[in-house]
Amino acid sequence: MTRTMVKSESVHKSFGATHVLKGIDLEVKEGEVFCIVGPSGSGKSTFLRCINHLEKINAGRLYVGDHLVGYRQKGDKLYELRDKEVAAQRKDIGMVFQRFNLFPHMTAIENVMEAPTQVKRESKKVVRERALRLLDRVGLADKAGNYPSQLSGGQQQRVAIARALAMEPKLMLFDEPTSALDPELVGEVLDVMRDLARDGMTMVVVTHEMGFAREVGDSLVFMDDGMVVESGNPRDVLANPQHQRTQAFLSKVL
Repeated sequence: MTRTMVKSESVHKSFGATHVLKGIDLEVKEGEVFCIVGPSGSGKSTFLRCINHLEKINAGRLYVGDHLVGYRQKGDKLYELRDKEVAAQRKDIGMVFQRFNLFPHMTAIENVMEAPTQVKRESKKVVRERALRLLDRVGLADKAGNYPSQLSGGQQQRVAIARALAMEPKLMLFDEPTSALDPELVGEVLDVMRDLARDGMTMVVVTHEMGFAREVGDSLVFMDDGMVVESGNPRDVLANPQHQRTQAFLSKVL
């Protein structure tokens, strides 16, 4: 039986008086490419950030694997984990942001090596070999010594993916990874993500690339106003949306 990698039970999140997530229920299976689409401000990126406790939820439960994210439960009470314990949970989760967030003073290979050597305390020799393999995998073996300022946006995003993979995560989160890229550079990033999907990496992808969702996604949810409005097989939802709100959104983006 395929195990569940992410489980969200009635997750709520507010920023001050603004109620951003209003009871999110969903499940991501191991090895699945799970796509989240919807208009700006619908809570997609906030939900993604809750999965690795970059944002704390206000109510509900969120699990990655068998672990409650960010908290420990005793009886009916939840106790927030210490920073060190949260960091230990995050080691299994890779995240790729809209903005590449590379360290500008480090070369591509140094960016990829940083977390495994600093967080996992792995040997530089072992990490360097892995970093070279990962840069090769994302098509950038020849750019290992280049600084971010010497790379295109698409190349920087591919380094960011290699950096996330260097921690050998069980789960990859992608927050609109192509939205900051020039249109001609989008394809090279999506190709790397397709390759990861073929290898069975569990991925949660917030995206506006409907072609990618249709072609690569196993499941899709449409979010609006902090709620899951519609969910299902990406090809079914995109071709034949049932909800009026989904129909209106897709008529603008497809």
